[in-house]
Amino acid sequence: MARGYRGYKYFEAIEKNAGLLGILTLIMVSIGGLAEITPIFMEAHAVKPALGVQPYSPLRLAGKDIYVREGCYLCHTQMIRALRAESERYGPYSTASESVYDRPHQWGSKRTGPDLARVGGKYSDEWQRVHLKDPRAVVPESNMPGYPWLSKALVDPDEVQTKMRVLRMLGDPYTDEDIAGARKAVAGHTEMEAIIAYLQGLGIDNVPQAEAPAGAKGAP
Repeated sequence: MARGYRGYKYFEAIEKNAGLLGILTLIMVSIGGLAEITPIFMEAHAVKPALGVQPYSPLRLAGKDIYVREGCYLCHTQMIRALRAESERYGPYSTASESVYDRPHQWGSKRTGPDLARVGGKYSDEWQRVHLKDPRAVVPESNMPGYPWLSKALVDPDEVQTKMRVLRMLGDPYTDEDIAGARKAVAGHTEMEAIIAYLQGLGIDNVPQAEAPAGAKGAP
């Protein structure tokens, strides 16, 4: 009994010292958090781009950042689940390999508006322009706000070029030629044109391609 009491003294000292209890709790929570997060983090970085998936072109890269800046992800996901109801409505389900170059990725579960993972080419550029300026002009029941100012603001070429350099440091395979040509690719384009380019490529530009079977014509 005395031996058990002596062991409890250490716990009693911790329980009666709020500062020490807080520090030790923080340490244990940190260890537990790392044990949960580290494997997920490592697995996420192990995902490789599928065949045919390329980093964003300069104009689409600018459009993606405008999309995030304006909070479009708060109402639209880009994650089609592997459920029949979803694939019949939106198209083939999403895979991690097609979102490798998204920082931040646009997966999620909050859908005030429809999923946009396969919206590319579904509507014309003009439809997208009108919809972004005044959503109710084409979808009367829409509760989406308009973004008319995007038609007046120009894309900053220096900013796009800098982002591409940073993304290359993070692993995106941009070449020196890609980065050198970024300024010319976006010069004179409005933010409206950039975000439309981004939307029109979703589900088209970065669709994973099937590997050619061994011995097929043209295969190495």
